[in-house]
Amino acid sequence: APRQKLTIEEKATIREGGTPTHWSKAKRAQKDRDARWTLKRGRAKPKPEGAQRQAIQIAVPVFGYKSHIGIDRRHGLIRRWAVTDAAQHDSRSFPALLDPENTASRVWADTAYRTRRNLEVLERRGLSEHILFRRPPRRELSEPQAKANAARARIRSGIEHVFAAQKHRMALFVRTIGLARAQVKIGIANLAYNFTRLAWLSARAAPA
Repeated sequence: APRQKLTIEEKATIREGGTPTHWSKAKRAQKDRDARWTLKRGRAKPKPEGAQRQAIQIAVPVFGYKSHIGIDRRHGLIRRWAVTDAAQHDSRSFPALLDPENTASRVWADTAYRTRRNLEVLERRGLSEHILFRRPPRRELSEPQAKANAARARIRSGIEHVFAAQKHRMALFVRTIGLARAQVKIGIANLAYNFTRLAWLSARAAPA
């Protein structure tokens, strides 16, 4: 979402759930009080030449919201979704992304979702967890865990195709103000993605 130009005092007030008292009604309408900052972590590609070949970890500060989605493995359609501020941890939205009408029992997810709370949710619902294992600090994964992660990542990566399509082909960018409007915009983007995906699936299944 567009970044907000606020003072330190105004940021502190908003983080506590309040609104600066000196803001006029017009200014309140133009300031996004629901979006939050977070660090988007990734890796910079190594240089083609040189001694250092290992990718460098980077963290880019971003402001806005997070889109959380759950898709089915067979069709790749978005079944459940949620929108939160960018600062909320991914794992907190996990239960809301589990489709109660899904007839399959296996659930794939990234390492961020491997928490005790989420594993208990899967156990209570009788679902089989295929969440990627998290590497312990300053240690490597065991050989069985590394092999399991490689197999699970091939399936879990399907979720990235949805985000890539929305980011590049649909140019999804939240320019609205507030969480409610962001939910509407992202929800419409999810619906549009499902329409295009369904059209592709229908053409693929049609007889030649």
